[in-house]
Amino acid sequence: MNERAEINELSALFRARVPLILIETHEEPRILKLLTQASTLENQLMMRWSIVDGLGRVMGTGGGLSGGLHDAYSGDEHGKGIYQTNDLIDCLRHIDKSSQNGIYVLCDAHPGFKDAISVRLIREIAMDHAKCARTLVFVSPIMEDVPSELLRLAAHFKPRLPTRSDIRSIVINEAQLYQTQNGDKVRGDRRTVDLLIMHLMGLEFEDVRRLVRQALRADGEINQDDIRRILAIKHKALGGAGVLGFEESTVRFDSVGGLSRMKHWVALRHKPFLDLKHHSIDRPKAMLLLGVMGGGKSLAARAIAGEWGVPLMRLDFGAIYNKFYGESERNLRAALEAAEGMAPCVLWIDELEKGLGADSGEQDGGVSRRVLGTFLTWLSERSNAERPVFIVATANDISSLPPELIRKGRFDEIFFVDFPNAAAREQIFAIHLKKRGHNPEDFDLKKLANNAKNFSGAEIEQSVIASIFEAKARNNQNGQSVLDTVNVLHELERTRPLSIVMAERINRLRSWAHDRAVLADEKEAD
Repeated sequence: MNERAEINELSALFRARVPLILIETHEEPRILKLLTQASTLENQLMMRWSIVDGLGRVMGTGGGLSGGLHDAYSGDEHGKGIYQTNDLIDCLRHIDKSSQNGIYVLCDAHPGFKDAISVRLIREIAMDHAKCARTLVFVSPIMEDVPSELLRLAAHFKPRLPTRSDIRSIVINEAQLYQTQNGDKVRGDRRTVDLLIMHLMGLEFEDVRRLVRQALRADGEINQDDIRRILAIKHKALGGAGVLGFEESTVRFDSVGGLSRMKHWVALRHKPFLDLKHHSIDRPKAMLLLGVMGGGKSLAARAIAGEWGVPLMRLDFGAIYNKFYGESERNLRAALEAAEGMAPCVLWIDELEKGLGADSGEQDGGVSRRVLGTFLTWLSERSNAERPVFIVATANDISSLPPELIRKGRFDEIFFVDFPNAAAREQIFAIHLKKRGHNPEDFDLKKLANNAKNFSGAEIEQSVIASIFEAKARNNQNGQSVLDTVNVLHELERTRPLSIVMAERINRLRSWAHDRAVLADEKEAD
């Protein structure tokens, strides 16, 4: 939908004699321009109110099409405010007593929705619309807590967001302006520019222009630092902070030992997920990683985001729940909307069973069941979403998850992350030794792997860390710590892994997953 289509939609609302129009946006100047053009097209007077200026006429409206559709709204087109209309109630009283048909645009009037007198005056103006066509248009960055009695009389107008083509045009225009003013061309490769454009999607026009200008003016270059800054600003602007964490994952699959089947599955879906233009192949939606504690599920979630080069959003169910009725569902909807705003991204939900467990609904008055319903509705409605969000959910106990959540279609695949096989254990030892400054080739990795059977990845990492501390306690004559295979083997012998400590629970989990989930890695040979 282009600008002309937006004007036509507003004109249609005016012709339909809708008494109240609600517009939630931060782009007040652009929306006022559209409203001015639509009111001119309909030959209607337009008045604008703000608490600073009071109620005044927008010049060039109500007098036919002489102004044309290409005139832009600017602040100096707002006429002198009517005396004593700065207060919202006084403004509404004036409109209520007036017999002047027209469009009355109220900017940032949302606090009035909590005032009984203001709500009643708005209703009286709206209910009298058949006799005197006064359309109230509310323009505000916040459009919450609109009373139900007003919602029944209102229509919502949703301003369009810039498309990929719009954003590319903004980048080109700002780059040309930079070159004209500074005499230098903007630096940056095509892939980085494409990434910039991709991550700017979901923001409003003025936000896009401001962030592009900020990226260019900093150093005349579009680089990864600009993309990181834009993602951080975007996350805060979308209101996901607190419930929805954001991080730029630097983990790649070469930092994750084993999980070869899962890695292959993810690699096949990389391109279809990021393909925002063609929909011949269904875009991947979600995967569930079920498995033993410390098996690397959380690390895998981070690695998927890192491999795909998209932001990683972490949904905190603990921050979603609220003691007031309906607030938990609202928090979840806001977090999911913020995640869509960060698209394309990976949405990581850790320990899913603790947030959406099947038994918790009876203990919390049904809050978790309502939250589950909100989440399932979102999962169903986003099948053809233009803003791709790939969910990676992790769980340690699938028996507590409700069946409607794990049925086919909710998740594209359910992977079971078992204890790493011999080859994966060798990789994990090598990864953690190298990470701590040791050359893996100096160690007998095969022997270490054989002695760490049924150890989780986290337990292998801790054995390496503990052996390093032991080695430092036995400094050689040069004052340097010596770590070798024997040190690590000694630490493995002293460790009682989870497979022994919680053998019964682990065996039940492995038994459940045997025929119900796909193994994330190749099975170890007996």
